[in-house]
Amino acid sequence: MSPTTPLPRRALLAAGALLPAALAIGPTAARSAAPLLGSSTPLHYRFKLGAFEVTALLAGTGPRDTPQQTFGLNVTPEEFAAVSAANFIPADRAQNFMIPTLVNTGAELILFDAGLNAAGTLAALADAGYTPDQVDTVVITHMHGDHINGLSGEAGPSFPNARYVAGALEHNHWSAAGNQNFERVIRPLEDRFRFLDAGAEVVSGITAIAAFGHTPGHLAFHLESEGQRLMLTADLANHAVWSLAHPDWEVAFDADKAAAATTRRRLLGELAAERVPFLAYHLAFPGIGYVETRGDGFHQVPISYQLLLNG
Repeated sequence: MSPTTPLPRRALLAAGALLPAALAIGPTAARSAAPLLGSSTPLHYRFKLGAFEVTALLAGTGPRDTPQQTFGLNVTPEEFAAVSAANFIPADRAQNFMIPTLVNTGAELILFDAGLNAAGTLAALADAGYTPDQVDTVVITHMHGDHINGLSGEAGPSFPNARYVAGALEHNHWSAAGNQNFERVIRPLEDRFRFLDAGAEVVSGITAIAAFGHTPGHLAFHLESEGQRLMLTADLANHAVWSLAHPDWEVAFDADKAAAATTRRRLLGELAAERVPFLAYHLAFPGIGYVETRGDGFHQVPISYQLLLNG
């Protein structure tokens, strides 16, 4: 039979009958099933911003039950459920994220916020290719535990060579409050802090912005390098639907709920009007996007590849 002669039908059927047996005795049969590995997320996301390099760090994430105990305190469960369903998210569970941000100016490595614990923040820092001793400055947007607790761990201060920066108004509030967490974490480092007011610069191109309401001295930070801009909004809006899209919904952790809502509307309106990207500490990682007005509120437009084109 020549190489081009078709095989008889009976030969093809016989060969087909032998195929399952051949597969059964092959190397695949000896393998056990691949294990389930569970959900995962990256620990860092880096992009250029002019001459700056910005890295979002995932210092921690986990699910939370009963989200309406945190968001939408002033709306009915029915409205909360309807808004959630319209946005394809459950009303009874949410995922929380903590996203400190590194800014490498080329001359200085600056960390914004330190996470809930040192282990999570340092793991993300290592994943991004840095060591704790390389951090020159740590900027604290406000002094809630999930932003300051990572400043120290069992081995002592997490960033041995760092200076610290925080808002004067924020520091003065917590310093007089008799807060145990402040006394444990911030007080031992006070002599290494510089306190600034809204409008002051951390370094050239990084400016503190008043974002009061979540805490008395809560600050956002505006970054600008070579004409490119980014706003680090910290805890201005901690959920894309239940806070950013509905800025008047009350949030349990906002110290002054009316002031926090006013601040959300002001800063989100500015970001939308000027088309400036933002990075939020608690939004879904990497927490970066744009804002557009939508109805009486706002809408987060998550990044796709825009900022990657900078580098």
